[in-house]
Amino acid sequence: MFDFNVSATCQETRARTGVIETAHGPVRTPVFMPVGTLGTVKAMSPEELLQCGAQIILGNTYHLYLRPSCEVIDKFGGLHRFMHWNGPILTDSGGFQVFSLAQLAKISEEGAAFQSHIDGSPHLISPEKAIEIQMCLDSDIMMCLDQCVQYPADREITREALELTARWAERCKSVWRNRTDGHQALFGIVQGGMFKDLRELSADLTVSIGFNGYAIGGLSVGEPKNVMLETADHILPGLPVSHPKYVMGVGMPEDLVELVAMGADMFDCVLPTRNARNGQLFTARGSLNISNARFRDDPKPPDETCDCYTCRNYSCAYLRHLYMARELLAYRLNTIHNIHYFVRLADDMQSAITAQRFSEFRREFYHKRDG
Repeated sequence: MFDFNVSATCQETRARTGVIETAHGPVRTPVFMPVGTLGTVKAMSPEELLQCGAQIILGNTYHLYLRPSCEVIDKFGGLHRFMHWNGPILTDSGGFQVFSLAQLAKISEEGAAFQSHIDGSPHLISPEKAIEIQMCLDSDIMMCLDQCVQYPADREITREALELTARWAERCKSVWRNRTDGHQALFGIVQGGMFKDLRELSADLTVSIGFNGYAIGGLSVGEPKNVMLETADHILPGLPVSHPKYVMGVGMPEDLVELVAMGADMFDCVLPTRNARNGQLFTARGSLNISNARFRDDPKPPDETCDCYTCRNYSCAYLRHLYMARELLAYRLNTIHNIHYFVRLADDMQSAITAQRFSEFRREFYHKRDG
C-alpha cells in the first residue's frame, strides 16, 4: 500500500515534488508534518489541522508507550481512531526521546534501557519492541530504533552509535517483514554525527538493508546552522532518488527552503506549536513576538498575506491582549497561524517546483524577510 513517485524536479537545484501513497491516503511532497507528540497537536483539533492543510501528522512512540499505553490505544484499533485523525500518521521510534528526556538511560546491544521521565519506572525499548509498539499504534510510516549522539561527539563514539543503529535497523526490518500485512511502511535512519565520512558509512549500511524511505537523524542537536546544512547537503544526494528523504526534527522556515533545494521531501518540528505558546508567530516577512508593546493597538493581522483563520479574523492587538492575559485562546489562535504558515510554505514550494520557478521562489522568500 506504500509507494512514492517523483512528479517534478527543479532544473537548477535538487528540489523535487512527489506523492507518497499510504493506507490512509496520499501525501504530496515536500511536506511539513505537524508534531502530535501525545496523540494531539497541542491546542488544535483534527478539524483545525485539516483546515490548515495538514496532510500527515507525527506521533511519538516513547510518549504514547508510557501514556496512555499501547494497551489503551489498541482497544481503539490504533492511533487514528483513538485521536480522531483519518489521515496518514508517521510515528518516530522513541530513540531521540530516550536521548533527550529519559532518566538514567543506558544503551546496549539489547536496546535502550531507561527510567520514565514521568514516574521513574524502568523500561526497555529494544528494536523489536519499538516496531511492536508502532504496530499497535497502526501508524502508516514507522521508524527504526536509532541511537542519537550529542553534539559535539567523539568520533569513535559516533561510529559505534551508527553501527549499533544499523544492527538495530536489521532487527527492526526482520520484525516488520514477518509481522505486518504490508500497510505500514518502515523507514531507516542515517546517523553519523557531523562527520561526513561516517554519514556516508551510515547511509551505505542503511540503504543496503533496504527500506521504504530514508531519514536523516541526529541534526539540530546543538550544532551550528552552517554545519547542519553542510552535513545534510553532503548526505542527501547519496540516498536513493526513488525513495522519500526525510530530515527529522528540522526546523526553521529557512531550513526547510534550503533542505528542499538539497532534495529533501519530508520534515517535522515542534517549533510551530512550541513557539506559538511562547508568543512567536512566523510570517512571510519574518517572525514577530506578539507580546511586543508595538502591537498593543495594532488593528492589522499578524500577516496580511496569510489566509489562515487567525489572520482572517483577529488583530495583533487582540492576540497580544489574549497572550498577555494568558488566555487559553491565545495558544490556539497562535498555533493555528503557525501550523498554517509551515504547511503553506511546503505547499508553495510544491507549486514553485512544479512551475519550474523554485529558484525564483527561494529568492523571493529571502527578499520578503529582508525587506
